[in-house]
Amino acid sequence: MPVKPPAKRHRNPAHYAVIGAGMAGVACARTLQQAGHAVTVFEQMDAAGGRTRTVHTAAGSFDAGAQYFTVRDARFAKALETVSGLCRPWSANTVRVLDSAGRVVSAAPPPGEAHWVAQPTMDALVGAFSRPLAALRTGQRVTGLVQDGARWHVRVSPGNAGATQEAGAFDGLVLALPAPEALALMHACGIQPAWAGALSQVSIAPCWTLMLTFAQAVRPGLTTLGPQWNAARSTHHRVAWLARESSKPGRTQVERWTVQASPAWSEEHQGDSPQRVQDKLLKAFAEVTGIHATPSDAQTLLWPHAQTRAPLGQAYVWDASLRLGACGDWCLGHRLEDAFISGLECALGMLDG
Repeated sequence: MPVKPPAKRHRNPAHYAVIGAGMAGVACARTLQQAGHAVTVFEQMDAAGGRTRTVHTAAGSFDAGAQYFTVRDARFAKALETVSGLCRPWSANTVRVLDSAGRVVSAAPPPGEAHWVAQPTMDALVGAFSRPLAALRTGQRVTGLVQDGARWHVRVSPGNAGATQEAGAFDGLVLALPAPEALALMHACGIQPAWAGALSQVSIAPCWTLMLTFAQAVRPGLTTLGPQWNAARSTHHRVAWLARESSKPGRTQVERWTVQASPAWSEEHQGDSPQRVQDKLLKAFAEVTGIHATPSDAQTLLWPHAQTRAPLGQAYVWDASLRLGACGDWCLGHRLEDAFISGLECALGMLDG
């Protein structure tokens, strides 16, 4: 990245702060850095990745967020060429559509469109894109933003510490966060750009994710449990997506399943305890797959902002007078590629403006 002819290197380089090291934030930061600017990226988790986050267990990994990605934009395809061999087509690209009883309704994939995964885990792609960044500060939760003249001062809370500290002054600021989180941070800091109203119209659904391990499925003569398919969309009122993690390239062969609840059910049960959610989704999983075996391990994870229902309708927002912008997949949709395009175009718009 970037995938246009390299942007002119500025004679007077600026120092930008990007908050969030998911795909959008990393694409934005990489493009700005390649144009000759200094960029510091702040990420509250311990690694870059965003919603390509991976959960590691003794039995193997789970792609807890994005399950796969598609490649429809030539700029994204060209960026993937810079990490040749990291991503592979997933054999489950013939994704079944199931009814609520687990019966196959449709098995036709989108014409000519492969489903890709990074290996050994989905977060490896954002991780690879982030490696050239000169200043990626993980474990840094941004708690304060103050504009002082032409500069932005950023305050962070390292790790789980309650104390905050000054993290530096910057010539511009990009919020590469889910729209509700960007709005909450700006509200807490008394910041009201002209585009805040547009962000408030963005709607993003939550998602409960269940991760199941069946260690017994690696015994001699028993390699898999349940259905012969590896991934499916479901019309079950609780479950929207199921995937056999062990079927993905580069993964361990212990039988593992990721179950993602439907947006409506996740929203209705957003305040439930993880144990209650686990019990309900495990029952739905058995109904859909026919797998009634007791998992050797089960974990749940709530994504408060997962799938975009009403996008912004433009690739990014940027206020040149405030030197403040925002980007993310929610600008265009909910795909990983949307996040990349949003971050790329945000940086290019900042360079032009």
